[in-house]
Amino acid sequence: MPNQRLTQTQRQELKLSPQQIQLMKLLQLPLIELEQRIKEEMEINPALEDVRDNDYDDNEPTVDEPTDENDNGENDDYNDDEVNFSKDDEFDINDYLSEEDLEDYSYKLQANNYSGDDDDYEAPIANEETFQDYLNQQLAYHDLTEKQLEIGQYIIGNLDDNGYLNRPVANIVDDMLFTMNVSTTEEEVTEVLRIVQQLDPPGIAARDLQECLLIQLQRLQEDNPFHKDYNLSITIVKDFFEEFTKKHYDKIAKKLEVSNRDLKAALDEILKLNPKPADASSSSTKNIHYITPDFFVFVRDGKVELSLDGRNAPELRISKSYLKMLEEFSNSKDNRSKQEAVQFVKQKIDSAKWFIDAINQRQNTLYITMKAIVDIQKDYFLTGDETQLKPMILKDVADKVGLDISTISRVANSKYVQTPYGTHLLKFFFSEGITNQEGEEVSTREIKKILKDAVENEDKANPMTDEQLMFVLKEKGYPIARRTVAKYREQLGIPVGRMRKKI
Repeated sequence: MPNQRLTQTQRQELKLSPQQIQLMKLLQLPLIELEQRIKEEMEINPALEDVRDNDYDDNEPTVDEPTDENDNGENDDYNDDEVNFSKDDEFDINDYLSEEDLEDYSYKLQANNYSGDDDDYEAPIANEETFQDYLNQQLAYHDLTEKQLEIGQYIIGNLDDNGYLNRPVANIVDDMLFTMNVSTTEEEVTEVLRIVQQLDPPGIAARDLQECLLIQLQRLQEDNPFHKDYNLSITIVKDFFEEFTKKHYDKIAKKLEVSNRDLKAALDEILKLNPKPADASSSSTKNIHYITPDFFVFVRDGKVELSLDGRNAPELRISKSYLKMLEEFSNSKDNRSKQEAVQFVKQKIDSAKWFIDAINQRQNTLYITMKAIVDIQKDYFLTGDETQLKPMILKDVADKVGLDISTISRVANSKYVQTPYGTHLLKFFFSEGITNQEGEEVSTREIKKILKDAVENEDKANPMTDEQLMFVLKEKGYPIARRTVAKYREQLGIPVGRMRKKI
């Protein structure tokens, strides 16, 4: 047999308890998802109660605005392994029944500065018809056979959010045969497609951008046969579409033998068209998303004020009925028969205490993190000028508040702040830095603002190249490479100089 030896080694491991994992998840939740998470916890833990649903004493203390800026958000209370409850556990019932316990384990997500007449507000969502419904109503007014109507409805049902038909006619023929048991041909589908393309808004059911623009131009020509001539615009889109998209206007003018004035007039008519015809409909199939800010920043008398939002979130408290139940079970003479019930109630109360502590710690962490961001970017919050934003990365905030970088990242993820200058993601305030000619570190956002202004004020007939933009920035004291200019330009969504050209 091989020799067997017993050795001892030492190593470091980092293990996260279930409580710590849950706390990190709570920390990265935006306000809307947090409210849903609280409601879910209340459903599975009856020891948690909403203050507004119970006849408790309104004078009992609650936790309002987080004020402890020395709290590093990493309480050692959450470093222990998960507690396993057994029948032999010993505990002091006074720890669960004291008034001090009730005061510590309750909280509010917002300051108590609303009157009793205030109602929780949720934005109403109008129930409107989709643009497919709008098209089907128009289709019903055409003199179609039952089979043509089915084909038309199937075509409308396959339009994307922009109003385009992305499925080939041959595939539609096969789909209708296998899914609807309707036998048809490509000629029949194409004929009905032409009818659908006559519906409003113009350009609907086009198979590509070129066809979409042609449909709109032909409709304009039919509606205005004597007032305006769209033939040149139609010719450009129909025969010179590639040159048009690449803005090779000189080639188009030379081949068509037209003046720059006539070419510009024709191009202007094309640029008035809608490349996404479904957006012109009064209704849309897209879901409406509302942004709920997690923070509010106000400027009063030259001072920046910060507050957390949580007006519609439940206000939690340990259930007094559960505490009373625990007292009755503990005072019962037949303790052995009540032991399982005592352990169950104790577990639910402990879970409720932890959850309230976790949410309270989340609020404190969010507040001190946002407070640090406001302090660093104070000049921006006072003026609203993006060029006043200072270079700031996650580490800068982490060092200021004494938290880990990963914690700051979770706070900044998917959180919004409402300011006097608009509502922004917290990531909006983070940017890298670059050193100017004076040796000062400035935010890349300031450079992007200068770059954007330069493009907006350039000669549209002769737009600047990236190299020319590089010299503009260099003259203003920002010596950066041409490839860096190209990177910032792409981040701003600005096309290359040739694509910005206008006649």
